[in-house]
Amino acid sequence: MITSKATAPKALSHIPRHLLPSTTATSRFHPVPSTPSQPSQRRTLATVQDGPPPKRTHFGGLQDQDRIFQNLYGHHGADLKSAMKYGDWYKTKEIILKGHEWLISEIKASGLRGRGGAGFPSGMKWSFMNFKDWDKDTKPRYLVVNADEGEPGTCKDREIMRKDPHKLIEGCLVAGRAMNCSAAYIYIRGEFYHEATVLQRAIQEAYKEGLIGKNACGSGYDFDVYIHRGMGAYVCGEETSLIESLEGKPGKPRLKPPFPAAVGLFGCPSTVANVETVAVAPTIVRRGASWFNSFGRERNAGTKLFCISGHVNNPCTVEEEMSISLQELIEKHAGGVRGGWDNLKAVIPGGSSTPILPKGTCDTQLMDFDALKDSQSGLGTAAVIVMDKSTDVVRAISRLASFYKHESCGQCTPCREGSKWTEQIMQRFERGQAREREIDMLQELTKQVEGHTICALGEAFAWPLQGLVRHFRPELEARVRDYAGKNGGEARAGGWSHDAQKKGMLISPGQ
Repeated sequence: MITSKATAPKALSHIPRHLLPSTTATSRFHPVPSTPSQPSQRRTLATVQDGPPPKRTHFGGLQDQDRIFQNLYGHHGADLKSAMKYGDWYKTKEIILKGHEWLISEIKASGLRGRGGAGFPSGMKWSFMNFKDWDKDTKPRYLVVNADEGEPGTCKDREIMRKDPHKLIEGCLVAGRAMNCSAAYIYIRGEFYHEATVLQRAIQEAYKEGLIGKNACGSGYDFDVYIHRGMGAYVCGEETSLIESLEGKPGKPRLKPPFPAAVGLFGCPSTVANVETVAVAPTIVRRGASWFNSFGRERNAGTKLFCISGHVNNPCTVEEEMSISLQELIEKHAGGVRGGWDNLKAVIPGGSSTPILPKGTCDTQLMDFDALKDSQSGLGTAAVIVMDKSTDVVRAISRLASFYKHESCGQCTPCREGSKWTEQIMQRFERGQAREREIDMLQELTKQVEGHTICALGEAFAWPLQGLVRHFRPELEARVRDYAGKNGGEARAGGWSHDAQKKGMLISPGQ
């Protein structure tokens, strides 16, 4: 109840702000006379000054001095001397000596999320290795770097290994110290012959200078780095199948639990991390968590490598601030869409396994984990595949369906059979030899696969198809109608022509 006497501001300090009366309500009962000599900044019960500072609404325009990958375009050598000119290996000994607790807390405070696609908070993931009584365990501990990069459209890790290999090697040392690992294995895609050569040369340089190996950087910490070349299987980009392949077994995912942090490579505690995630760690701890956290929106902090390909004037890999708008990213760095922004038809925003987005969504889309999730897609590896109006979007997604069918390891029945069925259905839609009711069947099939496989390859082939049905259903229906118009009738289920029965062909009952 409001009394006749004004309440002192101090007496209100314990009351939550949302329970305080508004200024209009207060002035209605206690009008305050305006005094010319009174300062204009006087604060009443609730003023704008009490609120939080205004939030940023525009992101992007990363300054050159804030770029982590200074040699992304290969303007300088990939050797140790060139790397040290640009800040690599600077005071690394001091960083290592600060200990694992400080390193983990800095990575957590920075807001770094995994750059391999899942976007799991890196500091939390790394902390799983330092479980209770970890120091009493006599087994070796491993950091496994996922340099397989088999996602169509993605080419960021390749650029890091080719141009900035010492960032990755120093990152292995820093991340390895944070998790108290004894060695790092870099699992590199077999086709990356040149990248593996450059990386091996950089490792040898680091060993020669005492930066890794026994007493790394003079810190008293022993840490080795090895390269293991894969054989180009897409499924080995999944952490447990990568570990299986490293152990010399077929690259097929393991059931979890146990998780790799408990039972990983060779049965020892291990953590699998993406190349970009590991490579940015030294710069984050060197420049401070608050510096990295100042970029991007909340929960989507930092800088990010974006790979822009497709129908743009200047395909490129570029480092930019998280949460930059998709339109600004394409127009500023990739020279714009071929034929202008109005010629845009669709964009796959995060590599081939993320759902496609139509132009209407792309106009206002921000490029970060949460914004793309809200648009029913995902940031993934930030591989932006641009499609203009000349694109046959049905054929494009059909091609992806064929890729995922080929790359399925065959261990899980939903993925093994579902990827084959979806490939066949999409090939028939491509030709128009399908029925409209099969669109809903396709959608239902992908929903049955999603979440019912050991690894995420089930989702990887399901999501592009779901995006196609969600946004481009009219194109699928138009294919069916065009075929019916040209051939005198809609095809029967399975691709049979409408008059197959009249021609004496054996078709399924009930057609």
